[in-house]
Amino acid sequence: MPLTDLPLEELRAYRPEVAEPADFDAFWSKTLTAARAAASGPAEYRRVEDAPLSTVEVFDVRFPGWDGQPVAAWLILPRGADGPLPAVVNYIGYSGGRGLYIEHLLWSAAGYATLVVDSRGQGHDTPDPDPDTTPQYVGGFMTRGLDDPAHHYYRRLMADCVRAVDAVREHPAVDPDRVAVVGGSQGGGLALAVAGLAPGKVAAALVDVPFLCHFRRGAELAAAGPYPEIAHYLGVHQRIDPEAVFATLNYFDGLHFARRATAPALFSVGLMDPVCPPSTVFAAYHRYAGEDKDIRVWHFGDHAGGRSSQQREQLLWLRGRGLASA
Repeated sequence: MPLTDLPLEELRAYRPEVAEPADFDAFWSKTLTAARAAASGPAEYRRVEDAPLSTVEVFDVRFPGWDGQPVAAWLILPRGADGPLPAVVNYIGYSGGRGLYIEHLLWSAAGYATLVVDSRGQGHDTPDPDPDTTPQYVGGFMTRGLDDPAHHYYRRLMADCVRAVDAVREHPAVDPDRVAVVGGSQGGGLALAVAGLAPGKVAAALVDVPFLCHFRRGAELAAAGPYPEIAHYLGVHQRIDPEAVFATLNYFDGLHFARRATAPALFSVGLMDPVCPPSTVFAAYHRYAGEDKDIRVWHFGDHAGGRSSQQREQLLWLRGRGLASA
């Protein structure tokens, strides 16, 4: 896998000017206010009685997300832990859902409560009932609702992800002042979005090889993954104005969320990543407003970044900020 983008010294200086929508804050305030108002009740937790695990307790969760619609999640608690726990809200990569709870045991092994959030329409347990409105629709989730930011898929998914933080902070096993958001690829982009949309509710953000950042650059450079869906859509439908498409996507760009995020943050990037070009990651990192931020650079990392080495970095980094279990 060759280097896919600028040399590292240029990446460290890469600070593109990407204008944000004038009504960006109003758009998201209206979105989240409506999502919270639509909830008919609190999150529901059903213990998984047949979980064949001795060190954790597992709960099948439904919490109210976008438009009050139920979103599935797993809550995984270290068995026998005392006192309110630090928590990690884990968002999933593109085209994946929460999967099985046995896939998500790292954080509980380190003493954290873990909420693993299903991605509406992508996983098996959370449908996305909103119809697509895009004329001449082609592709995956990236192009759903490109005609209007109010209809775009990521408005619904990002609202779900903020509501997940609302839900976990209300659980009696969780310390609401020690909730971190974490994810890789799409999950990294969602963690970044939540850090910007709920700055007072997020204690830390772990943003690995994030997708959903600097859309135009991603569409122009990425050789694999979701960004090419945008290029394919515009290539097939030449009469559609690209500026209108990117104007919609601008409401969901991690560069704008980064400017509003203040929690300590640890990013990561793979310099041989063909899915999320390194320049898109550095663009978001440089815009991140929190003073306590760092980035781990994996020189020979592809879209998997640093793999388990990055997870070890995350655990040590959180411990260094007082966000580990006692």
